[in-house]
Amino acid sequence: MPNEHKDWAQRFPEFLAEAETLLAKSEECLSHLQLISNDKDAIDCMLSTLLKLAHKAKALALEAVSEFSLHIHQLLNQAVDHVDLHTQALAALKDCFTLMAWQLELVDHNTGQLSLDESEQCSLIEAFAFQVGQSQIQLPLSVKPLALVAYSERQA
Repeated sequence: MPNEHKDWAQRFPEFLAEAETLLAKSEECLSHLQLISNDKDAIDCMLSTLLKLAHKAKALALEAVSEFSLHIHQLLNQAVDHVDLHTQALAALKDCFTLMAWQLELVDHNTGQLSLDESEQCSLIEAFAFQVGQSQIQLPLSVKPLALVAYSERQA
């Protein structure tokens, strides 16, 4: 569905610049976590940037980006106190950031539409959930759940 806000095309370049900055900051936190495992400050910074990105994307009706950010945030937030963010979990998280950056580039600058197959988002969320030991994903009430199949089932 095209974005119906009159000033959307004017607001989008500012959003895109800010979204790229937030993603870059998240990736810096990720790099930090690869050096210093489970650093609380890096995780908190990543959680904060993901939440900001989700809210800014939602304000521009970029639901796919907003929901993807919220799903990653939710999984990371649930995992923080219970799980070691090991190499495979960080690699899965990096894959999520890579897809998100790619999706931001594909947003139509005039309409705000993002034509995508949600299966890649689902696969990456499943892979990250699997790596952090989350078989049951608790989503925020404002987010419609993605259809998930257990990552382990997909590997069979």
